[in-house]
Amino acid sequence: MSQPAPWAGGSFGETGTCVLAPNAGVMTLDGTNTWVLRDPGSSRSVVVDPGPSVRAHLDAVDEAAGDVAVVLLTHHHADHSEAAREYAERHGCGVRALDPAYRLGSEGLGEGDVVAVGDLEVHVVATPGHTADSLSFVVPRDRAVLTGDTVLGRGTTVVAHPDGQLGAYLASLQRLHALCGEQGITTVWPGHGPVIDDALGALDLYLAHREQRLEQVRAALATLPHLDDPARAVVEIVYADVDPVLWGAAELSVRAQLAYLAGS
Repeated sequence: MSQPAPWAGGSFGETGTCVLAPNAGVMTLDGTNTWVLRDPGSSRSVVVDPGPSVRAHLDAVDEAAGDVAVVLLTHHHADHSEAAREYAERHGCGVRALDPAYRLGSEGLGEGDVVAVGDLEVHVVATPGHTADSLSFVVPRDRAVLTGDTVLGRGTTVVAHPDGQLGAYLASLQRLHALCGEQGITTVWPGHGPVIDDALGALDLYLAHREQRLEQVRAALATLPHLDDPARAVVEIVYADVDPVLWGAAELSVRAQLAYLAGS
């Protein structure tokens, strides 16, 4: 089986540059994608998800970013947010996030906000599910959407119960699908892994995968005796073909699936 091509970031569209953080791992794929967004006619930029506190990475972001107007966070997980405050302090700017605990300055960030720097506009879309505070950012100029961990460039994301909620996640995928159709968004700029050039196709696959997993969980439950906590037993059936090193993360997703099924 061929290995996927290595991902190293780069420039995309008119406004996007991805600087790949050196934190590759089982859960982070090639590393965290720090996105620098800048109107070609402006010296000022928006930095999304500065990533880990690694000086060499932040220096590389500086090279791409120039004068940073604001830092935005897609969600609070440390591989995206750890360096946000120190990086913003480097540039004397704020950090805008949905969760107040991760902000620097008085401005928050939420559904319907538009962050404008020069002629660049970034439209904020609430996409909870992976985490309660997950946001996506639409860049109309490039017909692109930055999805954080809601849609990855490779594989599927973990909905980590209890912060992650499967019902909210499915609704967010459906909302992104509708937005892409209505607004002509073609490209996904994810928080991990390579850029996706078929946004609608990727979202179709994500929705189909979640439905398939739910059916597998239902079938697994039907074969098991009554258990007060069936999550691990379900993982061993449904994720039998997955490397056991990933079973801990799979169990979090199964717990989200069981909570969803219990409420449906």
